[in-house]
Amino acid sequence: MTTAQHLETIDRLRTREFPAVRGRSGTVTSGPGYHLAELGGSRWYGDEDAADRIEGEEQVSAEYGALAQELAGRWGEPDLVPLAGLLERAGAGERLAQPWQELSGTTDHLNLWRVGDRWVAVYAAQWGADHSPQLMAAVTVIDPP
Repeated sequence: MTTAQHLETIDRLRTREFPAVRGRSGTVTSGPGYHLAELGGSRWYGDEDAADRIEGEEQVSAEYGALAQELAGRWGEPDLVPLAGLLERAGAGERLAQPWQELSGTTDHLNLWRVGDRWVAVYAAQWGADHSPQLMAAVTVIDPP
Protein backbone atom coordinates (compact mmCIF):
# COMPACT_ATOMS: atom_id res chain seq x y z
CA MET A 1 0.00 0.00 0.00
CA THR A 2 1.04 3.58 -0.53
CA THR A 3 1.28 6.39 1.99
CA ALA A 4 -1.80 7.96 0.38
CA GLN A 5 -3.76 4.74 0.97
CA HIS A 6 -2.59 4.62 4.59
CA LEU A 7 -3.76 8.21 5.07
CA GLU A 8 -7.16 7.35 3.55
CA THR A 9 -7.51 4.43 5.97
CA ILE A 10 -6.68 6.65 8.95
CA ASP A 11 -9.11 9.34 7.77
CA ARG A 12 -11.91 6.76 7.42
CA LEU A 13 -11.21 5.44 10.92
CA ARG A 14 -11.29 8.94 12.38
CA THR A 15 -14.93 9.33 11.28
CA ARG A 16 -16.13 5.75 11.75
CA GLU A 17 -18.39 4.96 14.69
CA PHE A 18 -17.05 2.64 17.37
CA PRO A 19 -18.89 -0.64 17.94
CA ALA A 20 -20.37 -1.70 21.25
CA VAL A 21 -18.41 -4.98 21.20
CA ARG A 22 -15.03 -5.98 19.84
CA GLY A 23 -15.04 -7.32 16.30
CA ARG A 24 -13.01 -7.56 13.13
CA SER A 25 -13.74 -6.49 9.57
CA GLY A 26 -10.99 -7.14 7.03
CA THR A 27 -7.79 -5.63 8.38
CA VAL A 28 -9.47 -3.55 11.10
CA THR A 29 -10.17 -4.65 14.65
CA SER A 30 -12.58 -2.38 16.50
CA GLY A 31 -14.03 -2.21 19.96
CA PRO A 32 -15.73 0.25 22.26
CA GLY A 33 -13.82 3.49 21.71
CA TYR A 34 -11.11 2.30 19.33
CA HIS A 35 -10.06 1.01 15.90
CA LEU A 36 -6.78 -0.81 15.13
CA ALA A 37 -5.83 -1.06 11.45
CA GLU A 38 -3.23 -3.27 9.82
CA LEU A 39 -1.61 -1.10 7.17
CA GLY A 40 1.17 -3.31 5.84
CA GLY A 41 3.96 -5.75 6.55
CA SER A 42 3.82 -8.73 8.89
CA ARG A 43 4.52 -11.91 7.13
CA TRP A 44 5.73 -15.15 8.55
CA TYR A 45 9.41 -15.64 7.86
CA GLY A 46 9.41 -19.41 7.70
CA ASP A 47 12.59 -20.51 5.93
CA GLU A 48 13.49 -17.10 4.48
CA ASP A 49 17.09 -16.05 4.73
CA ALA A 50 18.38 -13.03 6.64
CA ALA A 51 18.38 -10.82 3.53
CA ASP A 52 14.64 -11.36 3.05
CA ARG A 53 14.01 -10.52 6.69
CA ILE A 54 16.03 -7.34 6.49
CA GLU A 55 14.26 -6.31 3.30
CA GLY A 56 10.84 -6.76 4.94
CA GLU A 57 11.86 -4.82 8.03
CA GLU A 58 13.31 -2.01 5.93
CA GLN A 59 10.08 -1.80 3.91
CA VAL A 60 7.94 -1.41 7.03
CA SER A 61 10.40 1.11 8.47
CA ALA A 62 10.29 3.20 5.27
CA GLU A 63 6.47 3.13 5.15
CA TYR A 64 6.31 4.02 8.85
CA GLY A 65 8.66 6.98 8.38
CA ALA A 66 6.79 8.30 5.34
CA LEU A 67 3.42 8.00 7.07
CA ALA A 68 4.63 9.67 10.27
CA GLN A 69 6.11 12.51 8.21
CA GLU A 70 2.82 13.08 6.35
CA LEU A 71 0.83 13.05 9.58
CA ALA A 72 3.30 15.47 11.21
CA GLY A 73 2.74 17.78 8.25
CA ARG A 74 -0.98 17.70 9.01
CA TRP A 75 -1.03 17.82 12.78
CA GLY A 76 2.45 18.81 13.95
CA GLU A 77 5.15 16.71 15.53
CA PRO A 78 3.83 13.64 17.35
CA ASP A 79 4.46 12.66 20.90
CA LEU A 80 6.84 9.70 20.89
CA VAL A 81 5.25 7.53 23.57
CA PRO A 82 7.23 4.67 25.14
CA LEU A 83 5.04 1.74 26.16
CA ALA A 84 7.47 -0.36 28.20
CA GLY A 85 6.02 1.08 31.40
CA LEU A 86 2.53 0.05 30.38
CA LEU A 87 3.70 -3.47 29.64
CA GLU A 88 5.29 -3.64 33.10
CA ARG A 89 2.11 -2.35 34.73
CA ALA A 90 0.03 -4.92 32.88
CA GLY A 91 2.51 -7.64 33.86
CA ALA A 92 2.09 -6.59 37.48
CA GLY A 93 -1.63 -7.20 37.20
CA GLU A 94 -2.96 -3.74 36.41
CA ARG A 95 -5.88 -3.89 34.00
CA LEU A 96 -5.33 -1.38 31.22
CA ALA A 97 -8.11 -0.14 28.98
CA GLN A 98 -8.14 -1.25 25.38
CA PRO A 99 -6.60 -0.41 23.02
CA TRP A 100 -3.68 0.43 25.33
CA GLN A 101 -3.44 -3.10 26.72
CA GLU A 102 -3.03 -4.55 23.23
CA LEU A 103 -0.70 -1.79 22.05
CA SER A 104 1.65 -2.29 25.00
CA GLY A 105 1.96 -5.97 24.13
CA THR A 106 2.88 -5.42 20.47
CA THR A 107 5.19 -2.40 20.35
CA ASP A 108 7.65 -0.60 22.59
CA HIS A 109 6.72 2.89 21.36
CA LEU A 110 4.37 4.76 19.07
CA ASN A 111 3.85 8.14 17.46
CA LEU A 112 0.76 9.79 18.92
CA TRP A 113 -1.28 12.83 17.91
CA ARG A 114 -4.36 14.38 19.51
CA VAL A 115 -6.76 15.27 16.68
CA GLY A 116 -10.01 16.78 17.89
CA ASP A 117 -11.57 14.37 20.37
CA ARG A 118 -9.53 11.40 19.14
CA TRP A 119 -6.03 10.05 19.51
CA VAL A 120 -4.29 8.82 16.37
CA ALA A 121 -1.25 6.55 16.67
CA VAL A 122 1.03 4.87 14.16
CA TYR A 123 3.44 2.16 15.18
CA ALA A 124 5.23 -0.99 14.12
CA ALA A 125 3.73 -4.04 15.81
CA GLN A 126 5.83 -7.13 16.39
CA TRP A 127 3.75 -10.31 16.66
CA GLY A 128 6.67 -12.64 17.36
CA ALA A 129 10.19 -13.57 16.34
CA ASP A 130 8.94 -15.47 13.28
CA HIS A 131 7.05 -12.47 11.85
CA SER A 132 8.22 -9.25 10.29
CA PRO A 133 6.99 -6.02 11.89
CA GLN A 134 3.58 -4.77 10.83
CA LEU A 135 2.71 -1.14 10.20
CA MET A 136 -0.37 -0.29 12.26
CA ALA A 137 -2.61 2.65 13.02
CA ALA A 138 -4.85 3.18 16.03
CA VAL A 139 -7.69 5.66 16.44
CA THR A 140 -9.26 5.97 19.87
CA VAL A 141 -11.19 8.29 22.17
CA ILE A 142 -9.69 6.53 25.18
CA ASP A 143 -6.94 8.60 26.77
CA PRO A 144 -3.53 6.98 27.23
CA PRO A 145 -3.07 5.65 30.76
